[in-house]
Amino acid sequence: MSHSRRLHGVKVLKAISSSIRLQILNLLFDKGPLSYTELMSSLKMNPSRDAGRFAYHLKFLLKADLIEADVEAKKYRLTELGKIVIDVAEEIAKKAFKPRKTLVRTSHSALEEFDANKITDSLTREANMPAELAQKVAKEVEKRLLKSKTKYLTAPLVREVVNTVLIEKGLEEYRHKLTRLGLPVYDISTLVETKSKASQGSASIHETAGEIVLKEYMLLNIFPRDIADANLSGLLHINGLSYWVLKPSEIMHDLRFFFKNGLNLEKINAFQPSYPPPKSLDSALSTTFNVLLHSAKEVGEAQTLDYFNVFLAPFVKGIESSKIKEALRLFISNINQHVPSVSLGLELMIPDSMAEKQAIGPLGKRLDNYGDFSEESQLIASLLFEIFAEESVHKPLLNPRIIVKIHPETFANEKAKTLLLQAHRLATEKGIPYFANLLGKEPENSVFSASGFRLRADLMGDWEIDTLRTGSLGCVTINLPRITYESKRDETKFFEILKKRLEMATRALEIKHRALKQNGKGLLPFLMQNVDGDQYFRLEYCSRLINLVGLKEAAEAFHGKNICDDGKALEFAQQITQHILAFTRKIGKRRGKRLTPALLPSFKASERLAQLDIERYGIAKVRFSGTREKPFYSTVNKLTLQDGEIPQEFLKVERKLRGLHAGGCLTVIELGKAEHSPDELMSLTKQIVEDYGIEFFTYDRQLTYCLNCKRCWFGLLHKCLSCGATSTLTVFNRFAST
Repeated sequence: MSHSRRLHGVKVLKAISSSIRLQILNLLFDKGPLSYTELMSSLKMNPSRDAGRFAYHLKFLLKADLIEADVEAKKYRLTELGKIVIDVAEEIAKKAFKPRKTLVRTSHSALEEFDANKITDSLTREANMPAELAQKVAKEVEKRLLKSKTKYLTAPLVREVVNTVLIEKGLEEYRHKLTRLGLPVYDISTLVETKSKASQGSASIHETAGEIVLKEYMLLNIFPRDIADANLSGLLHINGLSYWVLKPSEIMHDLRFFFKNGLNLEKINAFQPSYPPPKSLDSALSTTFNVLLHSAKEVGEAQTLDYFNVFLAPFVKGIESSKIKEALRLFISNINQHVPSVSLGLELMIPDSMAEKQAIGPLGKRLDNYGDFSEESQLIASLLFEIFAEESVHKPLLNPRIIVKIHPETFANEKAKTLLLQAHRLATEKGIPYFANLLGKEPENSVFSASGFRLRADLMGDWEIDTLRTGSLGCVTINLPRITYESKRDETKFFEILKKRLEMATRALEIKHRALKQNGKGLLPFLMQNVDGDQYFRLEYCSRLINLVGLKEAAEAFHGKNICDDGKALEFAQQITQHILAFTRKIGKRRGKRLTPALLPSFKASERLAQLDIERYGIAKVRFSGTREKPFYSTVNKLTLQDGEIPQEFLKVERKLRGLHAGGCLTVIELGKAEHSPDELMSLTKQIVEDYGIEFFTYDRQLTYCLNCKRCWFGLLHKCLSCGATSTLTVFNRFAST
């Protein structure tokens, strides 16, 4: 080493021999360039008393080339040599004070010696932090951990300290990205205890814990801050938050695809077998069950098998009714036990559009048109009604759910009328079936799920493409009453806020579409399977739903009167409808997408949003449905018959707000404890579909079931009428909070 370099090295060592000069270097490293005044203030020196002493130390550092002056900014900053000196000083400190082994239990179940460089790597990789800033944060974290003299660390603890430093330094954007997802030990213990007491099984613990983590992930990493905050604060509710970018909400299946091609599972997983097209009724039902089973992993909410009895009809030709019935009974039982939320769409007669389609029969062969299998189709429907009646003797069979489709010709066809009477016998006793009104030209080929979700042939003009092998992309529920309270009954402000919420919901749905479009083939291997260039699930044709909660309560809170009694409240609700329709049509037309409003049941949303509003504004100010103990906002049309008739005031409101039903709506008609004959109920249905135009409805009964004596009664009971037991009662109520 030359004499001059050795002298300079001595100068550097002398420069850092002073604690004040070392403090100055550390300040410039931690905070970046600082002015003369800022440095003095940070060192807690008095400008009048300590100016000479401070200037001496500053000059010493300048001569040693450890700092330099930025003349334009009037600040001092570290030189490259100064940064090296800081690093060397840190290494010396670590060697002097660091315990021999500070172990860290990592997230991949290993023990490693603590290394600050891994914090730097994590900050740059996970949070996209600049390398120099990451090094500063890592050094600060290391200081604190060393000072604590902890011999055994965990990865979550290290991350907590990192986040603490980030918060203190005002680096919130990086902390947001670095947040660790998970549950505290206490929460996991409570979850295990709760699920155990409820006998819900260990699988539900995995599912619930996973959902909680994924919800955090969606809010922290998927959504922009404004949408995440809107969901948390109750401005809106993102339905299916835990799987938002992982799978669609609902699907409308087309069994013909699998009856023609079989189940080629080998393409999805080389270890799985492939099955040829079904050759018998048993194998057709087995294929259908497996379609539901595989799809259940890739669909968030519900699956619908529309035209179920029509597509199955070619497989029952020439088979005895008793054998068909037992095969169907086993199929229904398997669904009930293993696949949640399935709907079966039943045709009481072959619709004209379907009658002309070539049928797919055993071994995937093309047969005559479906119109030639009318008797077989009706036989399947009749047997299904019998099975549901027999299986519901003690308590209602609620999964799968039956959707009975009513066409203009239904009441003129004797066989169809007989089947419809069977369906109404089920409705009278247990309130099981749903009824879809397909009268009129426009809804002729609409398909429905039991949630009320609907698809029409309104996108490409081809009912098969528009309604089958697609579904609901996702659903965002908007809290309408909250807008009333925020606007303080200012109409102009109300509609300004409403527009912002609609835009926010649209962005959330677009985020989901982009994610599934990009990752769908990997996340949805079964649904996205391709046979000869024909992909099964049509993601691009999915409907994006903006669901509305509390429309009635919002209008009533705005005008202070009941929507059925006050013209202004009803007129305001109609204005809300018009604004929403104008928005969805404009956006949908501009982007060529299905963006549709809906009034669908959403129990979680209706309860959560009402509760949040009560907490925010007080129970006296918030207008809600339900009780003070269990408040909720309305999400479906729910009515009670008056002398066997539908109240006229309900019909008046329903007609005014019908525009919101584009994406679906469910009307629930309460039967209460009153006895109704199947004929009476069918006459009412005829009036509903022909005169009132209600699109999708179900008759509902609240039922109490005694586990002890296996009997069921109408209404809510607190004691079994047969055995007198109180602890063995279960209440069946499909629409407890709507």
